[in-house]
Amino acid sequence: MTTDEPQSGKLPLGALLALAMTGFICIVTETLPAGLLPEISSGLGISASLAGQMVTVYALGSLLAAIPLTIATQSWRRRTVLLLTVVGFLVFNTLTALSSHYWLTLIARFFAGVSAGLAWSLIAGYARRMVAPQLQGRALAVAMVGTPIALSLGVPLGTWLGGFMGWRMAFGLMSGMTLLLIVWVLIKVPDYPGQSSSQRMALRQVFFTPGVRSVLGVVFTWMLAHNILYTYVAPFVSRAGLADEVGLVLLVFGVAALAGIWITGRLVDRHLRKTVLASLATFAAVSVFFGLFSGSAVAIYLGVFIWGLTFGGAATLLQTALADAAGKGADVALSMNVVVWNSAVAGGGLLGGVLLGQWGVGSFPWVLLILLLLSLFIASRARVHGFAQGDRQSSQVVAGH
Repeated sequence: MTTDEPQSGKLPLGALLALAMTGFICIVTETLPAGLLPEISSGLGISASLAGQMVTVYALGSLLAAIPLTIATQSWRRRTVLLLTVVGFLVFNTLTALSSHYWLTLIARFFAGVSAGLAWSLIAGYARRMVAPQLQGRALAVAMVGTPIALSLGVPLGTWLGGFMGWRMAFGLMSGMTLLLIVWVLIKVPDYPGQSSSQRMALRQVFFTPGVRSVLGVVFTWMLAHNILYTYVAPFVSRAGLADEVGLVLLVFGVAALAGIWITGRLVDRHLRKTVLASLATFAAVSVFFGLFSGSAVAIYLGVFIWGLTFGGAATLLQTALADAAGKGADVALSMNVVVWNSAVAGGGLLGGVLLGQWGVGSFPWVLLILLLLSLFIASRARVHGFAQGDRQSSQVVAGH
């Protein structure tokens, strides 16, 4: 299926769900080792901390590769780039499954992360390109649905399968899913040309486009707050006697996040700014609620559900705002988003670890509140560019490619 014009009138669900599946594979590939550390340690004859570096080098690959690879492939046909990322997962997950050498495994994980970095900078722009402007936000919501599913269901399922059949088979199953995805992409996903040299914008030019820095500032502060809590959710909920129910807590979060994506899909095209501000304000209120009632199991479950609702649509809202602001530089801006988002993930782990060690989990809600108020301040000031007022449909914003 090859076309140069966006479809209109309805969502191409088959194609959008292929993008969602790509995101699902990105997330599960990244986080799978975290649930299989004992098995991997035993299988490769290394310590659990060394096995944990399989997650670190994956993130490093994404961080280092997203911007240069996105710029390098701007002129390539879009489906070729998408297939390149998917084949990357096939090759490097298979290599991870077969490797018996630690350093070879790390190299495979690094290049799997490289594939993810390129994939994340591609998915949002691709989804927007498939539809008319008035459906872009909703299309992106569908394309991003793989992320909360992976976080809430895919990772626990992968961990269970790995424990049941061995960690190598878990990575082998990922390769099998990727083979199916290649066929799916070839059948369902439309192809588009890359950008000509006259259309492409330089990295610096994109970064200084009005609104881009504001959106990236919100991405960093919002995701830093989220990842402090998400990374250390186990010790946080333990205060309420939920140490043995962390899986259930995360399931509640995941289900709420799915609901959040659905709600965002209905609102993003007409009320993007209001939805961003409401999500941030609600998460800030949940932080205060956690600070006051963190010893109550009922309060934790209620707070986690509302937190999940506010987080579910975050990727859709932020990437829509960023692509709108960047215009023809959307793909490059979205590659910056990959770097900033992953930096916030890493920063959440580091800052959360310091807070946990120095002041305990009781400090989390108040640090979250500071970060979310800062995020709200940035978003509220970006009313002309970044998080513009009014209906984004009325401006007929078209993603630049």
